[in-house]
Amino acid sequence: MKFLPIFLDSKAGPILLIGAGDPVRARLRLLLAAGARVRWHATDGDFAVAGLDAVAASRIERLETNPGAADLGAIVAVFCAGAGEIGVTVAARARASGLPVNVMDDPAHSSFIVPAIVDRGDVVVAVGTGGASPVVARRVRERIEALLPARIGDLAALIGRWRKAVHARIPDMPLRRRFWERVVDGPIGASVLAGRSDEAEDSLQAIADPSAYAGASAPGTVEGRVTLVGAGPGDPDLLTIKALRALQDADIVFYDELVSPEILDRARRDAVRIPVGRRVGKPGIGQDAINRLLIDAAKSGQRAVRLKGGDPFIFGRGGEEIEALREAGVACSVIPGITAGLGAAAESELPLTFRHEALRVTFLTAHKARDASSVDWSALTDRKMTVVVYMGTTAANAIRDGLLAAGRSPETPVGVFARATRPDAKSVVGTLDHLPALVREIDGGPAILVIGDVVSHSAPWRNASPTPLFHTFQMAAE
Repeated sequence: MKFLPIFLDSKAGPILLIGAGDPVRARLRLLLAAGARVRWHATDGDFAVAGLDAVAASRIERLETNPGAADLGAIVAVFCAGAGEIGVTVAARARASGLPVNVMDDPAHSSFIVPAIVDRGDVVVAVGTGGASPVVARRVRERIEALLPARIGDLAALIGRWRKAVHARIPDMPLRRRFWERVVDGPIGASVLAGRSDEAEDSLQAIADPSAYAGASAPGTVEGRVTLVGAGPGDPDLLTIKALRALQDADIVFYDELVSPEILDRARRDAVRIPVGRRVGKPGIGQDAINRLLIDAAKSGQRAVRLKGGDPFIFGRGGEEIEALREAGVACSVIPGITAGLGAAAESELPLTFRHEALRVTFLTAHKARDASSVDWSALTDRKMTVVVYMGTTAANAIRDGLLAAGRSPETPVGVFARATRPDAKSVVGTLDHLPALVREIDGGPAILVIGDVVSHSAPWRNASPTPLFHTFQMAAE
């Protein structure tokens, strides 16, 4: 984040505007729309502005004095647009005085930038690119414009009118948040968005017990719950919409070691974040301790998210956590995620099944050599079966030896896919007899092993020589 988004109170005092032509008139209209009083120095002497109503026009003070010596007293911000070198001079004076200043298309002389804006009354969305690409910001704004309901500002205004009254009746902050979430997401919010604001006002007025409406079982108490959320293989864009909602609603997030910072950033800003994962070879707090943390959080009235890499129910011990929560009488639910095997396959254009070639897929875990030795490899020798191995890099020798001893061909195509869907993803392909050497090529995990003829259909294999022993393929970051 190059710039911290901050909303300026444009009514706190006059704003100095310096410039000429269409750029300065565009800034003028923006400032007037925000209710500002504007002191305008037209550097070309042309103060004509078409289409202003009398109220807006009355908030413009046209100044014909030297703009380079403009009075900065009582000014709350300075805008320069189409002002040339005079704008740079005034910007330097403003910055020396500690005033926020923006010079259009000139971040080097600005202390803030003007974002692309979605204006819905009391709801304003600002989109910025740090000044790098206003066109990209506008495209993002256009998409947000299409998504936001036209009356979302009316809903915010309704809540603003009732906020003090409701807060006086619900002193507990988590319970207040639940109350407003139910207002926004329920029939009252739907009434406002449909243009029936009077009906929504009446519905709010009719709520006799706000605590009960918020879902409290007794005054001052909140019923907590736990949601197991699959974080996917690493790319935050692969989170489901439901997962994003759970992260935004969470009071506390318990996350695994493999969950990326970019995904954690999708959680609500004030949510407590507690790491409970562990790296290979290092002790963690243990599953029983994790279960207890989840139970305690829910029983204290918090909405807890257990954020797990991949999918909670594929080698994620989600089943154990759900059972512990049920036994403790804690409300719980599961939001699936894209498991690492599917993420790696999609990124590498590797079909895990293929008509007439691969009719079955087996997912297994081989965290250590002793895990691999306990696998019945004789059940995995069918050429029409794709084998996807999780946590198998440290047991690569045992996996290869087990499959070869059971009769799988040493020429079977295999792939090692490390850090799938992340910017530093890396893939290595080759044959089964070279599996340990392939693992050594990936520079650390987490990694997925895929064993089967389908690997020969993948992008890394196509980019390799006709008969590779192994070939490294660095995935390009988007």
